[in-house]
Amino acid sequence: MRRVSPAGGLVSYGQRVLRHKALAALLLVCPVGALAEEVTILALGDSLTAGYGLPTESGLVPQLENWLRGQDEDVSIINAGVSGDTTRGGLSRVEWSLTPEVDAMIVTLGGNDVLRGVDPASSRENLDGILDIADARGLPVLLVGLPASANFGAEFKAAFDRIHPELAEEHGALYEPNFFEALLAEDGTAGASRRYMQPDGIHPNAEGVQRIVERLGPRVQELIARVE
Repeated sequence: MRRVSPAGGLVSYGQRVLRHKALAALLLVCPVGALAEEVTILALGDSLTAGYGLPTESGLVPQLENWLRGQDEDVSIINAGVSGDTTRGGLSRVEWSLTPEVDAMIVTLGGNDVLRGVDPASSRENLDGILDIADARGLPVLLVGLPASANFGAEFKAAFDRIHPELAEEHGALYEPNFFEALLAEDGTAGASRRYMQPDGIHPNAEGVQRIVERLGPRVQELIARVE
């Protein structure tokens, strides 16, 4: 028995059998899971994401990507961290940052809003807009929070600290409460974290990033598991 191939040639039954056997052999060597496409994650953030003050390989994104690959995750992370960026800046660039290959997004924004005393209502609106765009594209999100300092008063801090958990719940996003949690002392104070920070006291050093990645990594694995 013979059939005409799409290219117009003749393909015998025997040739088809050989092809099927070859495909079966390939699947035995390369299980279906191994043939899955790489997951691409956009890391939208500020200097903490960009890796400010560190060699490229010591920044958050390279260390996180290496950690995930060490856990057998087939993943690529796009570093969309911009030093000095606010939630407003993140909103202004999120649409063109979400290129077609992106499957999920990590959002780490808000620290510069706090440093500049931006109205928490504005920060909330901007982050809400970012999450709306992700929702519209069907992209799962990990939202990483950062508690505000008390420099602008208790009311400001309370309003800001509600933003990330409330928006994560509203949008069904994964939520990590504190980017710096891994650097806090056992009693929750920041005193023991100095050894993990750069001299500016704001950005983690390479060892600090490593500790942050060890805490954040499993949450990113949860994010990968949500990719359809």
